[in-house]
Amino acid sequence: MALNVGVIGTGMIGQDHIRRLTRVLAGATVTAVTDIDRDRAGSAAPEGAEVFDTPQNLIRSDNVDAVVICSWGPAHEEQLLDCIAAGKPVFCEKPLVTSEAAALRVIEAEVAYGRRLVQVGFMRRFDADYRRLKAVIDRGMLGAPLMYKSVHRNASVPEGLYTSDMPLNDTLVHDADISRWLLSDEIRGVEVRLPRRSTRGGELRDPTIVLLHMTSGVIVDVEISVNIAYGYDIRGEVSCEMGIAALPNRPATVITDAHGIRQAIPEDWRERFIEAYDQEFREWIVAAGNGTATGPSTWDGYAATLTGDAALRAVASGGFEAISMIDKPDLYGAAAASAAA
Repeated sequence: MALNVGVIGTGMIGQDHIRRLTRVLAGATVTAVTDIDRDRAGSAAPEGAEVFDTPQNLIRSDNVDAVVICSWGPAHEEQLLDCIAAGKPVFCEKPLVTSEAAALRVIEAEVAYGRRLVQVGFMRRFDADYRRLKAVIDRGMLGAPLMYKSVHRNASVPEGLYTSDMPLNDTLVHDADISRWLLSDEIRGVEVRLPRRSTRGGELRDPTIVLLHMTSGVIVDVEISVNIAYGYDIRGEVSCEMGIAALPNRPATVITDAHGIRQAIPEDWRERFIEAYDQEFREWIVAAGNGTATGPSTWDGYAATLTGDAALRAVASGGFEAISMIDKPDLYGAAAASAAA
């Protein structure tokens, strides 16, 4: 039996997930949609799907088994809490929420419910290249990891919609999450360095260098450049005791002709991670069909929120900003010590 899915938010990412669930993947049917712009929701709704006036009514519908949240970040907390109260698995695009307090409220509700229901949309964990890189690290064939370099480059960002804080409270969350996942570690503190500003970025702090200090002693060097002009370029390289391992460039096809040797560069995140988006939803559909969630958790969303908050503090202070986490609830794995400095 197909999983009946309701989608909250029908902007660019919401429409892409509707396409994925209706035209690409098996096992799910989009039966309901809602958006603050009802006309847009109606245009995005697949044939036969009901258009709801509010997220709350969609979540409570008997014709919705599971929910995909693609609304703007400040609305996520209320929608997540409603999904948990209804006992419905929910896929939530990043950010999980926009504050530490909100993240703790979602954790409290999910722990009280007694079963994981929330998966956060950190799609890099589902990318085949990242999964192979993690396998190399986990096998220990190169010894212990010492440093990790994460590069996050966008050709450009929408003028007027991308603010100076967004490299740290929006873009950084992907690099922070993939670093925690690859290294099986937590972030204990953050530093931020601001190089010479690109004239292409206007008033944006671009580029930005972020140093993530992991509890193991590994340092993660994150480069965020959001107006690099040439394309969407995501890179990762881990330096270990006996060698290094790096992601391949995407796409891997190399052209050699009279003009030289070259590779194409993905235009945007959809092109680079389309297979990862498909795979994360394949796995979510299976888990949600069993009434639960796997993959990136509420805890991971909480950790990303704290990292962004610490990075913004580090810009203001110019120094190291510690991250302090609550003890990790058993629902999300073995209890963990606080990540205080």
